[in-house]
Amino acid sequence: MTAACDLVVVGSGLGGSILAMVARRLGRRVVLLERGRHPRFAIGESSSPLAGLLIEQLAARYDLPKLAPLGSFGAWQRHYPHLRCGLKRGFTYYKHEAGLPFVPTRDRSNELLVAASPNDELADMHWLRADVDAWLVEEAAALGAEYLDEFSVDEVELRDDGVTVRGRRRGEPVGIDAHGLVDATGPRGCVHRALSLPDDGFDGYPGTQTLFSHFENVRRTDGLADFGGRASAGARPPYPVDDAALHHVFDGGWMWVLRFAHGVTSAGVAVTDQFARELRIHEGEPAWHRLLERFPSIRAQFEQAVPIRPFHVQARLAYRAGVAAGARWAMLPSAAAFVDPLFSTGFPMTLLGIERLGRLMEQGLFAGTHTADHAAGLEAYARDTVREGDHTARFIAGCYAAFPRFDVFAAYSMFYFAAASYAEAARRLGSGGEGLGFLGAAREGFAGALTRLSPVVEQAADPQRYARQVADAIEPLNVAGLCRPEQANWYGIDNADLLAGAGKLGVSRAEVERLLESLGLGPGVDDARQRSAATVAR
Repeated sequence: MTAACDLVVVGSGLGGSILAMVARRLGRRVVLLERGRHPRFAIGESSSPLAGLLIEQLAARYDLPKLAPLGSFGAWQRHYPHLRCGLKRGFTYYKHEAGLPFVPTRDRSNELLVAASPNDELADMHWLRADVDAWLVEEAAALGAEYLDEFSVDEVELRDDGVTVRGRRRGEPVGIDAHGLVDATGPRGCVHRALSLPDDGFDGYPGTQTLFSHFENVRRTDGLADFGGRASAGARPPYPVDDAALHHVFDGGWMWVLRFAHGVTSAGVAVTDQFARELRIHEGEPAWHRLLERFPSIRAQFEQAVPIRPFHVQARLAYRAGVAAGARWAMLPSAAAFVDPLFSTGFPMTLLGIERLGRLMEQGLFAGTHTADHAAGLEAYARDTVREGDHTARFIAGCYAAFPRFDVFAAYSMFYFAAASYAEAARRLGSGGEGLGFLGAAREGFAGALTRLSPVVEQAADPQRYARQVADAIEPLNVAGLCRPEQANWYGIDNADLLAGAGKLGVSRAEVERLLESLGLGPGVDDARQRSAATVAR
């Protein structure tokens, strides 16, 4: 077969466009297909420190200097102030009871704050995807990818010698021959439909649904009486609680509130099927107002809010493909498995998939001949992708089970924060973060404990004993001072924790000190920065 290109990438969102950029830097002829047109709305808006680091590392490895500033808020603002985003300094959780206002307790037992950065410069972001995805497509095209929008895929033909994608563009039939294909379209997307792949779902995972929109005039919780005037008078949160991924947690689900800098806020709920039926979530906006009526403090936050786009309902949130890759094709993790927006897992999982496919393309994948080594590489890629999707689903299922008992949820969440902080620190130090797997999936002991201590199976009759069990389980990866009762659910970041964890990371204390210096967090910086280990620690 004479191929018109080396690689067809279907889907021009964040993952598809970045993959196309990597492939172009590796010399592949790339065709990038998009069903719609940019700019367009997309969900999946909140990044994480690990995602920011992965962006920086992909940019460095593949000579993509224009991509690198998307890794941190300060660099983004200096280079691309026209691309709208929001400041994300941490992860904020408040537990609500139906019919009752939120009232902070002295021991902070109904809230959890986990810092992700020490300052705005090194912070994460919420991405306004309409802006950023359109920019990424332009950059992929500038690097030589052929971009075809308004392309509807009708058929994908896989053969030993290549791939043919057939479809229509603006009413005209189009056929594209390639050496390989990557599906970046999202859950139940192009390859899933074209190859009639099974949707295996996740074992033991609750059925969930979501309802969301974008709003103006959403109030900050730090300006509301219900959330202000803390019982622990004089205590200062480790970061501004609204400059974060703000989560309102309740029995049966949770709400996200993500603030962009231009006055728009993304907000939505993910709830169990039972809760969705109670809300009659299929009705859209009326269901949103019924939810607000249940929770007075959330209602107060949204009492002046105005939706600026139609409400979107997704009646089935979680998805898992039966297979994630085959001869001459692969799905990005975002197309192979989607669990839930809780903990912002989508960006890093997708970027890990791009990193892995990039390494395979360095070895000749999608360049012509498909060798036994390429086949083995894709098999490993598929295995890791599905395993990490299953592992993440087990964790999120445990979180849903723990929502009615917030002390248990706060303890169980430490599995995520320990794995994320360790992975980022290890990557920055060059000490093996790549081998950890997402959320510690490749660490047998850690992954086993995450499963064994899941609130799905562990009743946690004694919450304090349960918290100690979690603390013991995460200890080998805990380089961020987590699980300390004296912190009372407020976790800032202290350089001393990372320095003390040098041995766990397999490096010397001096190497950690040099890393902190390189991030502007070494001796001589002001106290607020000195006490924080930036995105290294979350």
